[in-house]
Amino acid sequence: MTSVADKPATGSVPAAPAQRTPREVIIAISGLVVAMFVAVISGTVVSTSMPLIIADLGGDQTAYTWVITASLLAMAVSTPIWGKLADLVNRKALLMTAIGLFVVGTAIAGFAQDTTTLIAVRVIQGLGAGGLMSLVMILIAVIISPRERGKYMGFVGGIMAVATIGGPLLGGVITDAWGWRANFFLPVPLAIIALIVISRTLHLPPMPKRAVKIDYLGIVLLSVGVSLLLIWVSLGGSQFEWDSMTSFVTIGISAAAIIGFIITEFFVPEPIVPMTLFKNRTFTLSVVASVSIGVAMFATSVFLAQYFQLARGATPTESGLMTIPMIVGQMGASILIGALISKFGKWKRFMLVGSLLVVAGSYLMTTLSYDTDYFWVSVYMVVLGAGLGMVMQNLTLVVQNDTPASQLGAASSNVNFFRTIAGTIGVTIMGSLLATQVTTHITSGLKGYTPTSPDDVEALKGLAGGGIPHVSELPDGIRVIIENAYGNGIADVFWIAVPLAVLSVIAIAFLPNKALSTKTSAEQLKEELEQVAIDLAEAEIGAPVTSSIQLVEADAAAERSTTTTSSRGAGDTPSAGGDR
Repeated sequence: MTSVADKPATGSVPAAPAQRTPREVIIAISGLVVAMFVAVISGTVVSTSMPLIIADLGGDQTAYTWVITASLLAMAVSTPIWGKLADLVNRKALLMTAIGLFVVGTAIAGFAQDTTTLIAVRVIQGLGAGGLMSLVMILIAVIISPRERGKYMGFVGGIMAVATIGGPLLGGVITDAWGWRANFFLPVPLAIIALIVISRTLHLPPMPKRAVKIDYLGIVLLSVGVSLLLIWVSLGGSQFEWDSMTSFVTIGISAAAIIGFIITEFFVPEPIVPMTLFKNRTFTLSVVASVSIGVAMFATSVFLAQYFQLARGATPTESGLMTIPMIVGQMGASILIGALISKFGKWKRFMLVGSLLVVAGSYLMTTLSYDTDYFWVSVYMVVLGAGLGMVMQNLTLVVQNDTPASQLGAASSNVNFFRTIAGTIGVTIMGSLLATQVTTHITSGLKGYTPTSPDDVEALKGLAGGGIPHVSELPDGIRVIIENAYGNGIADVFWIAVPLAVLSVIAIAFLPNKALSTKTSAEQLKEELEQVAIDLAEAEIGAPVTSSIQLVEADAAAERSTTTTSSRGAGDTPSAGGDR
């Protein structure tokens, strides 16, 4: 008799993962922490100098938006692809590949001579970042159970706080001392360290053998549909009119590609975005909440640097210092709430409070002006940062907790995908609105303004070109007008985030309050495959089988019985009654 475990339907059942001690868990995730640190530090060291980068490369507000958007777009499109691959092939190799792409794009960006080149290499950087942001969370779920994950994520959050808080400060210092290009080269040695640490410390349980079928058609349709949608949102109204033929063709092709992608996902064997996931209430509501949170998250990271440098005349270093309250609020809340979730096993009340803080923080950002007292700006940032820290990563946690382990990669990455694509589109729309608002405010402020010096005339000519100005170099009279224009413009764009934040509160309120599991995804996957094997056996023999282990034990018992009978027949002297 053959045990059921020998004949699973979808692949061999992996061996049960050995229970790890806390020290072993820390060692196992150390490489993941370094990889995430590389991704975070690469973004934060550049963020404070982005206005200076665009100004030096001769870009305008559209170029500023696209330098940010190009990376976000590539990250968004690639995230579900990385996640699906994580369900199919070697996850460790995937992570190392993502780090390689990220480093190549980051290093080449340091040599860019114009915004077009910078935008192009930011796409490569975004592809790598999509893998890092998706795979790190998936691999942590493989190693740590949802119930225990909070306290370990507190450890991860502490390391990320160093990168996030130190990054802008370090980026500002490097920019002021050696120029902004040096910021792009900083992550390269760190990435090499990450690769070495991962190769030596990250040991994952073996994956079940299964046929690898890549949804190439879905990849193409998704990339075309999302990319053209973003191009339409970003350039519409500036590079072409909304009601022009270019606009109609762009959005038409985008819509056709997205519809084609959705249809394709119903029929391919291994869809990038399994449509069955949307039958799961937790997944669907988490996606809705992630869309809202993504806009607030990306908007603050992009527009706060502009606010401090263009509306308050801060240097890159000063801008980095000024964003510390936002980072402290976000990371502090993430670490504290992660520890509390692990301790009590409750998550919903914390996420509800966090979503309400996001609403409050987004609204407070709409009250900004160029002369708002920095104390109050700090309060606004702490409130919004704390809300994001309480909600953002925990949305992924609750999805992982309520999703079959066989779909862990797809489910985790798609929550990040929808959050990223929403944030990308949101930032693009907000960037376009900011450009319009700034132009309106500048035109209104300069109406009737009479230049009184050659410097005034030169500054007005520079502003007429549409480029982002070096605010610190402007004459005082014009400088106040520009700072006021950017202060009011950035406040205006945050009105887009407010109703979306309210939507996140509603979605989180209706999330099923499911208890956190105490099993890792590797353990859950083993159970799932075992159950598949049991179901197959029941279908084959026409009788219920409660456990594959029972079948193995039955085989062993039968073998022992046969051995005993054979040995007795060969040499034992049974009792008379036994013979009869």
